[in-house]
Amino acid sequence: MSSTTKEEGTTYSRLKEKLAEIDCLSSLAGLAGWDELTMMPSGEHAALLRSKASAVLAGVIHQKSIDSELGKLIANSQPSRPKDIANVKRAKEEYERSAKIPSDMAKKAAELQSEGYQIWVKARTAKDFQTFSPILKEWVDLVKRRCELIKPGEDAFNTSLDEYERGMTAERLNEIFPVVKTCVVDLIQKVYAKESPVALKKGENVVSNGTFDVDTQAKLSKEIALKLGFDLEKGRLDVSVHPFTGGCGPGDVRMTTRYKENDLSEGLTGTIHETGHALYEQGRNVTEYANQPVSRAHSMGVHESQSLLWERMVALSPSFSTFLLPELKKSFPKEFENVTEAQLHASLNVVRNPSVIRVEADELTYPLHILLRTELEIGLMRGEIAVDDLPKLWNEKMKQYLNVDIEDDSRGVLQDVHWSSGAFGYFPTYLLGAMYACQIFEAAKKALPTLEDDIAKGTFAPLREWLRVNVHDRGSECDSADDLLVLVTGKPLDAEAFTKYLTEKYTKLYNL
Repeated sequence: MSSTTKEEGTTYSRLKEKLAEIDCLSSLAGLAGWDELTMMPSGEHAALLRSKASAVLAGVIHQKSIDSELGKLIANSQPSRPKDIANVKRAKEEYERSAKIPSDMAKKAAELQSEGYQIWVKARTAKDFQTFSPILKEWVDLVKRRCELIKPGEDAFNTSLDEYERGMTAERLNEIFPVVKTCVVDLIQKVYAKESPVALKKGENVVSNGTFDVDTQAKLSKEIALKLGFDLEKGRLDVSVHPFTGGCGPGDVRMTTRYKENDLSEGLTGTIHETGHALYEQGRNVTEYANQPVSRAHSMGVHESQSLLWERMVALSPSFSTFLLPELKKSFPKEFENVTEAQLHASLNVVRNPSVIRVEADELTYPLHILLRTELEIGLMRGEIAVDDLPKLWNEKMKQYLNVDIEDDSRGVLQDVHWSSGAFGYFPTYLLGAMYACQIFEAAKKALPTLEDDIAKGTFAPLREWLRVNVHDRGSECDSADDLLVLVTGKPLDAEAFTKYLTEKYTKLYNL
């Protein structure tokens, strides 16, 4: 080995050490975030202490992220292996982005994130948007200023969106989303003209018409999460008001869910959804590339694709109902004694009356919730919409898209936590994730000819391992989700896979 090669190797090794140090600190921030949403006392003193601590930690992380020595190591690292090259590229992107943000702005963002959540909780409880609007205005101003520093003169929404979905733009969304909108609006109209799915009587639903003991639900949900492959030695499952997945990284994944006594499907599908996120985290590379940028999940959209693939492509499929029904008969023998697989599958997929709450919407009406939020975010970031006008515009769009009236702000503009942390551009990733999931699952079915039979038998390892190799382990190697999809499916994002899936599924369920 030449001295030059040795020097390059040493430089890259030192870079990896510094990157790992930053990632370890970030993992503590992630753990603090999980704690704030699940275990932290709800009083103002705890919130104030956490806000200050979060700001200090954010300041330390930011300083290490813009350290000049780190910049030199990035510039001088020239590894030869493709994954290492991608690692340096991701590190350079993050360094250049962080270096443009002043430390006081990074600290302020951390303070606002902690304060914003607590204020949002109060405003939502009080059903009063005016309680939340001052800090939301601060967030809009800060994010717009941050975007201008990162990419001067460019569209603020695109810059913010790129933080969550690398390579995606509003212009691309404007090409893709209208195709989805046309499809779902047409299907919704046809479905609502029917009284119920073919397999059910009018008003019948075997998963929501009844009382289901919450402790029994929790036991069953945990068993299914383990069956799918969730590793309790590297994670935990708890209950929270809003289900989410977080934690410190692949070896410590924290997921939460929630249960309703009168709706079995919410806890069950919610747990499976979060398990999809958790499997992605636990499936990331934790050997040679542990704590490195390249090992991280590609994007929020790709992350969502993994949760939705397990929730929708798997758990809402006829094959899964074949597996699930015997489990339900054991857990709830009286309620499911005379239930058929067709009834169970139809009940899990029934299109209900439009919900004003995004997380309670069925998969057919859900895209319209995302379109609404995306339009409002674009308007906020481009200065076309004022914060004070959000409740009125929200209510008008809900009436236009879903023909529902909003009772109060808690069930309208205050229902989601995202804006309390300045996450403008996050919402589109939910719909993008649904589209990615369809395309990826189609590729999985081609690669695994017995996949549907495996699911019916409760054999999930083949799919899980295929996803681990093709998606999870690849981390952030690719420059965009399109590049990843080309590797996995042979082509970039195409709305046709999603619209085809919805059309075929609901045409069969409702005999359209």
